[in-house]
Amino acid sequence: MPEFLKLATPSAALGRWLETIPSPLASRIERIPTPLALGRVLAEAITAQEALPPFSRSTVDGYALRAEDTFGASASAPSYLQLAGEVPMGAAPVLAIGPGQAAVVHTGGAIPAGANAVVMLEDTQQVPGGEIEVFVALGIGRNVITAGEDVQPGERVLEPGLRLRPQEIGGLMALGVTEILVRPRVRLGIISTGDEVVPAEASPGPGQVRDVNTHTLSALALRWGAEPRAHGIIPDDLEALLRTARQALAQDDLVAITAGSSASTRDNTAEVVSRLGDPGVLVHGLAIRPGKPTILGVAGRTPIIGLPGNPVSALVIAGLMIPPAVRKLSGEMRPAVTATVRATLAADVPSEAGREDYIPVRLEATPAGWIADPVFGKSNLIFTLVRADGLIRIPAEATGLTRGSPIDVIPME
Repeated sequence: MPEFLKLATPSAALGRWLETIPSPLASRIERIPTPLALGRVLAEAITAQEALPPFSRSTVDGYALRAEDTFGASASAPSYLQLAGEVPMGAAPVLAIGPGQAAVVHTGGAIPAGANAVVMLEDTQQVPGGEIEVFVALGIGRNVITAGEDVQPGERVLEPGLRLRPQEIGGLMALGVTEILVRPRVRLGIISTGDEVVPAEASPGPGQVRDVNTHTLSALALRWGAEPRAHGIIPDDLEALLRTARQALAQDDLVAITAGSSASTRDNTAEVVSRLGDPGVLVHGLAIRPGKPTILGVAGRTPIIGLPGNPVSALVIAGLMIPPAVRKLSGEMRPAVTATVRATLAADVPSEAGREDYIPVRLEATPAGWIADPVFGKSNLIFTLVRADGLIRIPAEATGLTRGSPIDVIPME
């Protein structure tokens, strides 16, 4: 079987692919209810029409007062203030605070006129005659959130291209923005290939295996905010794969073909990608393990990725390559943040210089910190990843990592 003559580094391959992918999918912008917009990419700027909070509020249960009436107060020399009443929750204050006065307020309740601080209940004591003792000195603004402290009217609070998180949903609802314009979910077409592959619900016969990749890629697509669209299992037939790929190309924004990307006579993905439209195949072969035979291409305006058929290889490469493509297609502007876990390697891990290696590891918490224990297995063993909590990357210039090395683990959530 011929080998790949030129292998691209993963970063160079990804950069070339992203440069060729059009951005963003602006034609299908839609207006949806804000509570349903989690994970969607905002397609409009949001400007606040009101202050947030709309009124000055207490952050504690206690007494609203004038801070200057507590200057010099201590446990041995408290300030004495006359209780003027209580501010009910959910209502505007009807009383005002004058010199030497205080009013009962509750957490989140409005601050009455004249007050500029709130003393916590536990720092006071009621005494006969309708007075309270205050045992601490307060500065102006203590335990108070002022009107507009979070957002001012007319302030531009969200920009287009932001993928909405729970906090953005909450902020929009706090401002009364109940509908917003968002970009469409990227439609990820998934084609599984192989004469030996049968549906997951089937009982495999001799030499057959159940389809894993369609389902793992579909699950990953949902996590990435994309819409998975399965196009079935295609036999190792060039024309059959070409027909299905053309259908996917007409319906989807990004197409993933699993298996058929190596260099044997039954591997048709590269030929199909080259026949679907220009520019065709951009990269065929990565300096990486697992995932060496990966294909990256573009047909017209649609990016295509040819993934290895082995489930571990497919998941690793998909996790590296597809999310950046989804972000670009959806017009997401915020840079991706990859959280890692710092750990100590529990065993030697060999590698070959000239390629990046991604090794599954199991994380163990110890009093000294996290320990990363390698989970060794071949790229067609899906439970290698089931048993793992994350991946470690061995750079191309290294020949392995030694036991006890500090490493960064990329969690597999």
